[in-house]
Amino acid sequence: MSSFIRLTDYKKEELQEIFDITDNIDRYEGFLTGKTVVMFFPANSIRTRVSFEKGIHLLGGQTILFDPSTLDKKEDIRDVCGYLENWADAVIVRHKDISLLGKMAENLEIPVINAMTDDNHPCEMMSDLYSLSQIRKDYLSDKYLFVGADGNIGRAWKEASEAFGFSLTQSCPHEFQIPETDCIDDLRTAVVGKDIVCTDSFPQEMFNGAKSYQVTKEIMNLANKGAVLNPCPPFYRGEEVSDDVIDSEYFVGYEFKKNLLRVQQAIIVFCMKK
Repeated sequence: MSSFIRLTDYKKEELQEIFDITDNIDRYEGFLTGKTVVMFFPANSIRTRVSFEKGIHLLGGQTILFDPSTLDKKEDIRDVCGYLENWADAVIVRHKDISLLGKMAENLEIPVINAMTDDNHPCEMMSDLYSLSQIRKDYLSDKYLFVGADGNIGRAWKEASEAFGFSLTQSCPHEFQIPETDCIDDLRTAVVGKDIVCTDSFPQEMFNGAKSYQVTKEIMNLANKGAVLNPCPPFYRGEEVSDDVIDSEYFVGYEFKKNLLRVQQAIIVFCMKK
């Protein structure tokens, strides 16, 4: 069994195997029959939790839910894992600290799946790239632009670019640059020649100059023909994106995230088959 914590832990061919499983997920009906997946999710998680929980149910498994704060206690995580392994067949964790997930993976023989940390968001990236592969013939040859500050979503796109080998540029004030990422502070310059534009919500300290980094329909008109806008939800109209661009043909649409359920099912299958 294999854990899923960073995309860069795997070769591109292995990650594309997850896409193959996604394409054929119906073949895995009953894959989790008699299996229990323990989930650690905060109350404010909507999309990731709903899609994981429903996906596990559709594969025949059952879930047991805890708040991530349950892991933040005096008991050593090694001891938590020692007992947890008696009853769980996989663990899905959303927690700020990615090193905690690493420690759990070291002390469990069952898969640990990263449902988001302050450092990355691998399942979300896999779902987005799978969805892009369905609408973009050469999605790994496309030029990607991330508009936003250094944070878990920006770092997740950087991690994905390294794992899959696609070109990624960031646009934001230089003090918010993701380490070792090509950054162009002028958005109008940065968007030229790009095919996929991704955004994240602005941190509070970036709000003063935030309007300069709002993706509008006018900004998208400067990108390559056929370019698409993929904002990370929750997005905020009037902040990182404008009303007119969300209501335009550039926005990938709400159904873009529909694949999250099947991709996350495929990740569970991939990890448990390993």
